[in-house]
Amino acid sequence: MDTPRFRQIGIVGAGRVAAALALAFAPHSAAPPMLWSRTAERTRAAAARIGRTVVAAHAEGLMRMCDIVAIAVSDDAIESVADDLARLLPPGSAPMVFHVSGRSGVAILEPLRAAGAPTAAIHPAMTFTGDPGGETQRMAGARFAVTGSTPEATAQAEHIVALLGGIAVEIAEDRRSLYHAALCHASNHLVTLIAGAANALRDAGVDDPSAMLAPLVRAALENSLDHGFAGLSGPLLRGDAQTIGGHLDTLKAHSPDLLPVYRAMARATLGELKRSGTTPSARLTALDSLLAVP
Repeated sequence: MDTPRFRQIGIVGAGRVAAALALAFAPHSAAPPMLWSRTAERTRAAAARIGRTVVAAHAEGLMRMCDIVAIAVSDDAIESVADDLARLLPPGSAPMVFHVSGRSGVAILEPLRAAGAPTAAIHPAMTFTGDPGGETQRMAGARFAVTGSTPEATAQAEHIVALLGGIAVEIAEDRRSLYHAALCHASNHLVTLIAGAANALRDAGVDDPSAMLAPLVRAALENSLDHGFAGLSGPLLRGDAQTIGGHLDTLKAHSPDLLPVYRAMARATLGELKRSGTTPSARLTALDSLLAVP
């Protein structure tokens, strides 16, 4: 068995991401990973659920005992947690501290950096559903967005990602919000897109919309991931204005809630088609007029 890389790894938080990190870090921590959060009862429950962890009596003890500390709290709580932890840093031996938020870069940890701690933002580009074992496995091979306060902190963050089996992708501080917006657009809006299509299928009389959509959507997803926009198919690509016009009419009559979303996505697709030059311009002009917001 490999020698653990760290004396002890600390996790601030008691939610889904904290649980997955505690389990994933356990083999790399000589002492069991240490948990602390502002709600003691929730922390004890998380530690009992995860196993192989200990609960810190207070945040000061965690900052003193651990050489790596991960902040796994809600985005809105990171700033106040960082302020609190900065006041507890042990003199001369500050741990490496990172948060796992996608939205924020490393600037939000400035109080900790100013107090002597190497800092970074390390965001796993995946979802956490409350299955720590499965999520630990999915972290292996996942991409992690890394932003360090210094080149040395970035290198240490990349090392932490490697221990988890992940692949580090460096994101500049001023591009963190754009990075997070892209992830949310792909994942969150996909859920909304599928829900809207399922509702329209119910309106069309389909009893099990998910079963009908699954093969089509999975194939489209794989095709788009493999080929990008070149994976597009369907009436917009063909410039079939009559088909699109029929869609707009039937949505207005039978599924009006989906109409503005369909129109917006069709216009976005049309914009990509114009940039790619794959559809004759005359057909695009007709579609542009058809999809114009009334």
